[in-house]
Amino acid sequence: MPICEVHEVTRTYGTGPTRVEALCGVSLTIEPGEFTVFQGPSGSGKTTLLNQIGCLDAPTGGELRIDGQSTRRLSSHALSRLRADKIGFIFQSFNLIPVLSAQENVELALELAWRQGSRRDAAAAMLEQVGLKELRHRRPNELSGGQQQRVAIARALVKKPLLVIADEPTANLDSVNGEQVLATMRRLNSELGITFLFSSHDPRVIAHATRVITLRDGRLVSDEAGPRAVAAVGREHAR
Repeated sequence: MPICEVHEVTRTYGTGPTRVEALCGVSLTIEPGEFTVFQGPSGSGKTTLLNQIGCLDAPTGGELRIDGQSTRRLSSHALSRLRADKIGFIFQSFNLIPVLSAQENVELALELAWRQGSRRDAAAAMLEQVGLKELRHRRPNELSGGQQQRVAIARALVKKPLLVIADEPTANLDSVNGEQVLATMRRLNSELGITFLFSSHDPRVIAHATRVITLRDGRLVSDEAGPRAVAAVGREHAR
């Protein structure tokens, strides 16, 4: 079953002369295990579409389904539970809580998702997955930008969501840290089958994609296999 189904979704802001059509009848399906990038110029609708899929905003028209469940008639409380249970978020500005350690930031995601069991052990194990086991007691200001982004990845993944949404996750990182963060996400995608959905126009991110969806003026203009999927097909043909 698809993780996400978007059917003729529109999103309009304002009225009259200030009316902006941010999304114009977008339809697509996200399958389990994808590593998909939304690309397009500023104002193309990338972030708006991510906000719809992440249930951070409601569409003006059309229908969105997450794990087979329509979001159209869900209450704000039900949408909060859906986000907490099934969707992880990675932001370009990290959004870590500065007074908490790396481990405490990750544990907080489990608390907000009402997860039982040992939050400390689960957080420590996920920080080890992203290579930060030895730094788990440091606060964000004691970590590099790349390390902070890896804490954000651990926070998004610790609750084992169906889908991880990453909005320009490398925008505030230098080339070395950006590549390390991408390598971490790609490894977790391959080894654990976690589904990632990005918005980005960073060539480094696009190079790792299995699928590239291009948006322009709120419309989906192309949907193609990404470089990583093309390379995999090439290796199969070479055998």
